Amino acid sequence: MYLNKYLSGKVALNQYANYIMQNSASFHVHYWGVMPNHYNTQCHKHSFFEACYVVDGEGIYIDDDMTYPLQKDKMFLSRPDILHQIKSKSGLFLLYIGFELIESESNEEWIRIMEKAKHCPKVVLDVKDHTTAALLWKSLLIQAAQPENAFLEDILTNLAYAFILSLLQTFVPSLQSENQGRLPKTSSPLLHQAKLYIRDNLAHPLKLTEVAGYLHISGRHLSRIFVSELGVSYSKFVKKERIQKAATLLKKTDLSINDIAEKTGFATVHYFTRVFTSEIGASPGHFRSLYIDLKTTSYNKSDLSLA
Repeated sequence: MYLNKYLSGKVALNQYANYIMQNSASFHVHYWGVMPNHYNTQCHKHSFFEACYVVDGEGIYIDDDMTYPLQKDKMFLSRPDILHQIKSKSGLFLLYIGFELIESESNEEWIRIMEKAKHCPKVVLDVKDHTTAALLWKSLLIQAAQPENAFLEDILTNLAYAFILSLLQTFVPSLQSENQGRLPKTSSPLLHQAKLYIRDNLAHPLKLTEVAGYLHISGRHLSRIFVSELGVSYSKFVKKERIQKAATLLKKTDLSINDIAEKTGFATVHYFTRVFTSEIGASPGHFRSLYIDLKTTSYNKSDLSLA
């Protein structure tokens, strides 16, 4: 049951994961709690959200005059300004968190999301211990109980952000359907793999059929992915990557232009020079002399006016 880890993890979470800022949202976590034997509370309310997860035990939760039975793997959400109460004769093993959005540091979309959460259709849910919110909650406490290290705060705040998102999606079903439309297209992982393969193998011909075969898809499918997701053809993307790598090598190394042409997949120095000059507006030799004293590996045609 990880009781000791949960209890020691609570201390670190309250120390490190009380201010969470990511993706245009800032959250203030008022407290992280672990209560192995929770019995009764007086009827009360908060100005913020409080979520609880029943690790074990039985009891009841009263929310705005509605009574709900509690048992293992129930999760319940107390909304701002709503009177609520927890009762148990035998004791509940509870995990709990009190949090709110810092509106002055968050965008309008997040304010709208939190308003939806205030009116969620169900405040008590059976989540099972393998659902995302339950797993993240336990993972947070176990991770927080680890020996302190240089990455602990970053790990905890990132996990805490993911956990709060999972809580919101658990209690506000409409957010799940809204997010479906915002998810990357199913081919995005393929595009990512294709880009990695191209960048790691620029010295090779990189024919469309070759890369498509590596990804176990057709050349036509791969071509469509590049056009639909990047707005450029496969060949234009490969050429851009070759030129970018060549520009970096010209600036950062003493390799000959012939070697650079070879490393970036150009069949001949003549072809490399012609393509590079067309794209950049200066020959490889001119480009190298122009940037030799600059502390950058990026390039921009407008910079050539400095020559």
